[in-house]
Amino acid sequence: MNTKKAFLLCCCALLSATFMFGQKFDVQQLKVDVVYLASDYLEGRETGKKGEQLAADYIAYRFEQLGLAPKGDEGSYMNEFDFKQSNNPHATGGGEDKTGRNVVAYLDNGADNIVVIGAHYDHLGMGGFGSLYTGKPAIHNGADDNASGIAAMLKIAAYLKQGHAKGNNYLFIGFSGEELGLFGSKKYVDNPTIDLSKVNYMINMDMVGRLNEEKVLAVHGVGTSPAFPAVIDEIRVGGISPKPSNSGIGPSDHTSFYLKDIPVLHFFTGQHSEYHKPVDDAALVNYKGLNTVGNYIIAVIEKLDKAGKMDFTKTKDESQGRQASSFKVTLGVMPDYVSNDEGMKVDSVIEGRPGAEAGMQSGDIVIKMGDLEIKNIYDYMEGLGKYKKGESTTVVVKRGKGTKKLKVTF
Repeated sequence: MNTKKAFLLCCCALLSATFMFGQKFDVQQLKVDVVYLASDYLEGRETGKKGEQLAADYIAYRFEQLGLAPKGDEGSYMNEFDFKQSNNPHATGGGEDKTGRNVVAYLDNGADNIVVIGAHYDHLGMGGFGSLYTGKPAIHNGADDNASGIAAMLKIAAYLKQGHAKGNNYLFIGFSGEELGLFGSKKYVDNPTIDLSKVNYMINMDMVGRLNEEKVLAVHGVGTSPAFPAVIDEIRVGGISPKPSNSGIGPSDHTSFYLKDIPVLHFFTGQHSEYHKPVDDAALVNYKGLNTVGNYIIAVIEKLDKAGKMDFTKTKDESQGRQASSFKVTLGVMPDYVSNDEGMKVDSVIEGRPGAEAGMQSGDIVIKMGDLEIKNIYDYMEGLGKYKKGESTTVVVKRGKGTKKLKVTF
């Protein structure tokens, strides 16, 4: 028996042992899924490489184990797509021809409409473009980004397969190529294996494994259907505090569906200092929190079960008109995207960057940049758009009960 089969069978044995005991052991099941997908054996799950294929095989096995029908190409779970990958991410042409694969399964309840539930499973391999790590090439395991989303999707699939919320059919997709620019989801919506006009709404989970102590869960896309706001406002599960935003546009796979006029909800537990680094490991995932997030999303699905075909609403891109894409400088900090504080809360500070050099600390809340009052992440991005490399300004931060003025040189 080769190493690949032996390793997969070992994990499958763990899965079976865990699965036998039912919902009581959801947390264990989530951990098994994340630990396998984020193991060094998968070499960072880079699209088009061996580790991606191993991850795809695992997800397909889990779909089969759950009793879900294949809905990929020609009766299989795999939905392949071709792409060109260049070592220069800014190149306009050329590149190496590669093949990625989405993993697709279907639960047919005999309903009129379909709900798509998805998460990407690819990650950064040994680093390269997109990595925030400055050391030698190393495996980027991507436990939170996004083994956590796949694990949550599988939990939800197991629950729905038991006969709950039968008002819709369900399409489950593990997307690849997300880290390269939503390649897999874009290819899927352009060449779907279902009738896309029957899709009621799409749920996307990306980085849902680090629920914080305040249990804040970002929910994007709430403005994409008039049915969503009341549901998000009403649901109370596990102490979760939802932080809704309206826009259907964002840096994850729900965007591909939104651009096809499909209502979307995107769930996210927030950024952290391990993001896009080799240290985003399985041991750091909050598995009880991940289970709670899964239960929250299940509650949303159940609440919407009798809603029928939902209307789509086009939303304003919340970064539109803000210069969000035009800034040429950075503070070198990770924003806390799930903070409820007024201002831009700093989750972590990158060593050697302007923020760190000025004395900025994790937990600081940026409230002013030059003459501009900063009330949220979009004001912060607008502020960055006013400066060029080499220029200086004063940044005011809240720290504890007081404030600090920091001289920043970009």
